[in-house]
Amino acid sequence: MQRRQLLQAASAAIALPGFAFAQAYPSKPIRYIVPVAAGGGNDMIARVVTERWGKLLGQTMAVDNQSGGGGVVACQLTANAAPDGYTLMQGYVATHGTTPATRKVSYDAIKNFTPIGMIGATPNVLVVNAEVPAKNVDEFVKYVKANPGKVSYGSAGAGSLTHLTMELFKQETGTTMVHIPYRGIAPAITDLVGGQTQAMFPGLAAALPHLRTGRMRALAVTGKRRSPQLKDVPTMEEVGFKGFDAMQWYGSVGPAGMPADIVRRLNETQVAVLKSPDMAEKLAGEAVEPWPMTPEQFGQYIAADIARWTALAKSRGIRLDE
Repeated sequence: MQRRQLLQAASAAIALPGFAFAQAYPSKPIRYIVPVAAGGGNDMIARVVTERWGKLLGQTMAVDNQSGGGGVVACQLTANAAPDGYTLMQGYVATHGTTPATRKVSYDAIKNFTPIGMIGATPNVLVVNAEVPAKNVDEFVKYVKANPGKVSYGSAGAGSLTHLTMELFKQETGTTMVHIPYRGIAPAITDLVGGQTQAMFPGLAAALPHLRTGRMRALAVTGKRRSPQLKDVPTMEEVGFKGFDAMQWYGSVGPAGMPADIVRRLNETQVAVLKSPDMAEKLAGEAVEPWPMTPEQFGQYIAADIARWTALAKSRGIRLDE
């Protein structure tokens, strides 16, 4: 009698929607959409992580680069996919932070996605041209205030993290600088080291080669702790800017409504990949530190980042679709 009851209970469980699917997941390759063209840092991070992640899951994770619309195309494809765990996306600070904060987009960065987990993050670094006399943040603030209208800063484009981080700095310090937006980080750095602009807040990976040659000087990094690659450079918090922890971050998301069992399986295996002994070394090429989180923690991080940049954009009058 007891055996029959156990068999009936098992049959009933298997009949529950999604039970058998979750147990068998994944039974085919997983599409991993990356919202940038192949070859850059974002793409490299995706390929390093998914290679190992797929092995732990027992299935291939196929990277699919979809760079249209500054990430909007990738977000639409992901949001409209079946929430079955076979379409995931590498969300990052632009798609799920600065872009929805500064313009109207065809997706809701919170409601249309299921957070899987944070992958990692890299700080931005406040840098100045080598000819600027300031050796620290306090001296730089004094220099800018002593030269009203004469100091300009470059960014990777209007609404980018490099733009908004410097606008946050201007707001916190009460300074005025002229914004020069570029089409990407490379030309912005070229003009900074050439002296056409005086300051910038690039991501650490882009800045490092020029910091090592002495063509630009680092004054501070964002984030809650110093970067292992710039151990002598203080954080913005250390020099008095509480909460100035803007980061270039990367994480995985899926369509809204994914089954909890599948989200948990994906998160646990992703965390295992990030905690492997040599993963930090592999991501160091992009100055990214592994930053594993639960799905709940990652969802909260996304919401807080959007709120932060939305508030800043509103206070600074930054709206790019008007």
